Amino acid sequence: MQYRFQDKNIGIAITGSYCTYDKVFRAIALLKETEANLFAIFSNNASSTDSRFGESRKFLKKAKELTGKDPILTIPEAEPIGPKNLLDVLVIAPCTGNTLSKLANGISDTPVLMAAKSHLRNNRPLVISLSTNDALGMNLKNIGILLNTKNIYFVPFGQDNYEKKPNSMIAHVDLIAETISMALQSKQLQPVIQSPYPSE
Repeated sequence: MQYRFQDKNIGIAITGSYCTYDKVFRAIALLKETEANLFAIFSNNASSTDSRFGESRKFLKKAKELTGKDPILTIPEAEPIGPKNLLDVLVIAPCTGNTLSKLANGISDTPVLMAAKSHLRNNRPLVISLSTNDALGMNLKNIGILLNTKNIYFVPFGQDNYEKKPNSMIAHVDLIAETISMALQSKQLQPVIQSPYPSE
């Protein structure tokens, strides 16, 4: 299904699950095709850490090419998102377990978390595209908290490698656009748990 978000401002907040970046940036490219007005926000780690999955400067450059804007990289840059009513929907993709746990506990010590806090003050949807090795471990309680929090919606997710990483779960990134469409209607895309997830 082809979605059209031409009248929507969509934020994409990127955290440090580097292994998912290829999928996430493909999803951003598809969102661009919906004619949405896109904004990129990077966590401190995402904007500064090089990994075997790529150099941070290249991801920053790619985000600018896809959105046509400089990414938001600092807490002071992220804070006005709420007061300016900048976004119709904010997507954290990928959302690490660290970011998830802080969000569930009201901590806003990174640009992504500040963006989320600032955006939620406007009673507008926040979409979480999960990627964490402890979804069925220490972070399970935080997933439960956020599933029951007003204006927060999850991209459906499943176990990505139940034999070697039994606690790990990752979002079906190809469902981001559909999740956004439903979240803008104040609805959670179902089913939330879609498993098994293809191992890679």
